Amino acid sequence: MKPLIDSSLIKLLSSVGIEDIQKVGGKNASLGEMLKNLTQKGVKVPEGFIVTVDAYYQFLEEGNIREDIELILANIDVDDLISLGQKAQLIRKTISEAPMSATLQGIIEEAYFNLSATYGVGKADVAVRSSATAEDLPDASFAGQQDTYLNVRGIEDLILSIKKCFASLFTERAISYRRKRNYHDLKVGIAVCVQKMVRSDLGASGVAFSLDTESGFKDVVMINGSYGLGEMVVQGAVKPDEFLVHKPKLKAGFPAIIEKQLGTKDHQMVYSMVEGKRVEICPVGPERQRRFCLKDEHILQLAKWVCVIEEHYSMVHNRWCPMDVEWALDGQSGELFIVQSRPETIHSSKKHSDVKLFHLDEKEDSSRVLLKGIAVGDGIAAGKVFVVGEHDECHDLIHKVKKGDVLVTDMTDPDWEPVMKKVSGIITNKGGRTCHAAIVARELGVPAIVGCGNATEILTPNLTATVSCAEGEVGKVYKGHLNYREEILDLESLPKVSTPVMFNIGSPSSAFKYAQYPHCGVGLARLEFIINNYIKVHPLALLNHREINDEKLSEKIHQLTSAYDSEEDYFIEKLSFGISKIAAAFYPQPVVVRFSDFKSNEYFNLLGGNYFEPVEENPMIGWRGASRYYSEKFKPAFNLECQAIKKVREEMGLDNVILMIPFCRTVEELVKVKAVMKKQGLEQKKNNLKVYMMAEVPSNIILADEFAKHIDGFSIGSNDLTQLTLGIDRDSSLVAHLYDEKHSAVKTMIRMLIAAAKRNNVKVGLCGQGASDFPEFTDFLVKEGIDTISITPDAISKTIQAVYQAEIRKAI
Repeated sequence: MKPLIDSSLIKLLSSVGIEDIQKVGGKNASLGEMLKNLTQKGVKVPEGFIVTVDAYYQFLEEGNIREDIELILANIDVDDLISLGQKAQLIRKTISEAPMSATLQGIIEEAYFNLSATYGVGKADVAVRSSATAEDLPDASFAGQQDTYLNVRGIEDLILSIKKCFASLFTERAISYRRKRNYHDLKVGIAVCVQKMVRSDLGASGVAFSLDTESGFKDVVMINGSYGLGEMVVQGAVKPDEFLVHKPKLKAGFPAIIEKQLGTKDHQMVYSMVEGKRVEICPVGPERQRRFCLKDEHILQLAKWVCVIEEHYSMVHNRWCPMDVEWALDGQSGELFIVQSRPETIHSSKKHSDVKLFHLDEKEDSSRVLLKGIAVGDGIAAGKVFVVGEHDECHDLIHKVKKGDVLVTDMTDPDWEPVMKKVSGIITNKGGRTCHAAIVARELGVPAIVGCGNATEILTPNLTATVSCAEGEVGKVYKGHLNYREEILDLESLPKVSTPVMFNIGSPSSAFKYAQYPHCGVGLARLEFIINNYIKVHPLALLNHREINDEKLSEKIHQLTSAYDSEEDYFIEKLSFGISKIAAAFYPQPVVVRFSDFKSNEYFNLLGGNYFEPVEENPMIGWRGASRYYSEKFKPAFNLECQAIKKVREEMGLDNVILMIPFCRTVEELVKVKAVMKKQGLEQKKNNLKVYMMAEVPSNIILADEFAKHIDGFSIGSNDLTQLTLGIDRDSSLVAHLYDEKHSAVKTMIRMLIAAAKRNNVKVGLCGQGASDFPEFTDFLVKEGIDTISITPDAISKTIQAVYQAEIRKAI
């Protein structure tokens, strides 16, 4: 672009940086910082110009409206929500209707036509974005409070949009937020960014964070995206695709995409073909909905840029500075661009040693679950449902919604902040975990469940409901008021112990949260949960559904697998994502992944399982574990598991994964399973691969010296070992009173195994429930010299205390 006339009122984006926030606002300063410092590192940012804060104040003075605004502000009570709404609207009207001087308008016009000429057009399509001086700061986000206008063309449309941006400094939410943080309203200035549009209306767009937004886990880049212009993702109008990339392995050169979740993406915002209308929302066809909006190469490129941006801002601020980035993929050129970047302010300012835990005190009853969606936060709340009608406006809701209600709506608006402060929980049909409303809910500490699909249809006014975000990334809405409690866990107060304490992890969705607790890795990661919740189909049904002649089954499988090249790819990719999410969360600590150990009745309940599973009298001691893996009937399914693990270890680079074989009855069985694994590229000791075995069958203890020749470690499954030692069906209530993991017979078996493992110089740990539930059992394990104890994470405090006391007693 050519030099500009008046550098105090108009500046090029590329001429400013972080030090210019008070002149150009946080958003513009950040864009300029990237243009000046990161383009040489490959980060692409569209060029543009800035209408500065000086221009805003000059506009107020020349229009003779500053005193009018001050008078209105002096009489605002932010706790009187109705009055706040009326007076905020009056200020915005005053600004929008004020004239702009010919001098200022002329300078803007010249800058606009210079920008247009740079791109070889007469009237460039531009984005007009507000940029306040108290916005996108390291300690305050103010995200979404000011307006953005897309596909603006021509000087008249541009001037009107700029004035509307000025006016948006005085939304109800913005005024309330400033007062809450003691910012003086008229000392907060606003600038406007005029930036060439990226044709993401023909491509895709969204947001990316350099951490996990729910847990604050530092080692991932989280990307949300959808088709069309980015406002649909930011506003929460669609449930976007979600991608996770592991930063350490990405930086080491691996294509470390550790999760891809398909969103609905049923609508997109595009340029409008209607005269006088800038953009419009149109539907997305079913086939396109079932495809990911980004290719892997774009996911990885974007993640690399986010890492570069985070590293730069951390250096500038001299501390870890996680980033919130908006991106756009140009559908014409195929190029990626960063269109906004700001520091993330919620997790970066938290004290992570204090963990607030929420627990449901009632047993989960699936019949009471009314809805599921994406959990925002990790809290629990209960209250009466308030359903927002299609035509309800914010100012109406302010006095209708009662304190403690559960707000249910199609989608929230960032301007609803005064309403959101009153409610105990929020439930929406649409949206993803990175939309503005989710960010506001997170900042306010209000548990929210977004993207439920049909919440406004299922939940009726005045129904009492419990909103639970404490069960991983899937939020659940329960009917009625469930009892729950809060617990504050001070991680720094836990004593140091010598016996490594590991975690049993079933759900990948909880891995990032628990990885921030004190730990020595994962002693048991179960594939059953991932297969049941991520894949949802019996693996043999995936491979053979076309031969079954069940049209309904084939259609369901097609719907699940449509984003993948084949059914095999679907299983391998989905399983690898679940495994890699756990492995990445705890990297570089060891993560012991157990091959699937479904019983036949459990496999039967998977989609298509009825065609492949036998009916057994006692599935608990039937066709399960190792006996399946070398069976000609099941081997094709086991091969898929092996391929998924090979992908995690070799393609993603997560070589901290250790493999574990469950329910292996004989040494001969163990040898057969290892031979099948080797054919699939999983060879013990190759690429530092370790193989463990569950010790849960009495023969494992009796022949421990023989088993030890073929493995690197034992993991005691005390649940199965107890039932098989005492001859008790643990599913039978008739003999439940005899089930006791502390029984001397069980302890004798464990003592024998620990001694055998020491004799053979292999590892031995325990991953059963006993150590979580009984301190005296922990005392026994420590005394016998167990190498590791693996527990459920919610038992971390009492287990570490028990281990600490046991180690003191052992030392005496």
